[in-house]
Amino acid sequence: MPARRIRSVATPVGRFQIVEEDGAIVASGWRGSVGADRSPLLDEAARQLDAYFARTRRDFELPLRPSGTPFERAVWEGMCAIPYGETRTYADLARVAGGVARAVGQACGSNPIPIFIPCHRVTGSHGLGGFSGGEGRMTKRRLLGLEGALLDL
Repeated sequence: MPARRIRSVATPVGRFQIVEEDGAIVASGWRGSVGADRSPLLDEAARQLDAYFARTRRDFELPLRPSGTPFERAVWEGMCAIPYGETRTYADLARVAGGVARAVGQACGSNPIPIFIPCHRVTGSHGLGGFSGGEGRMTKRRLLGLEGALLDL
């Protein structure tokens, strides 16, 4: 069984959990359990997350290993290519990943590593779209606002 470590950190959008397994981040999000594990990778992930919320970091440099289908992984790679402070629509990502907007929305909802894989940067063609993490759309608004990407959504 792989060694799994969990670290929970306080953020402006709620308590956020980071999960490491075998030298990579495999999950993150707003989960109920609190973890206080330490490792060089979890320490670095927490530092980078703090810097992101302090607006001194725009990109994460961490080994990520999300588990998903080939299509989901293609969508998540597309999300990682969206620059800080910008958004793309579900339809935009569908063109990149080779699917349809609805399937991209499902892949966004199943993203196991939110924030580090920035699913909050994916919006609907005519509005904010959904968000399955934290407090839903309010958390998405706060993340986009932090990045200066929340225009008239």
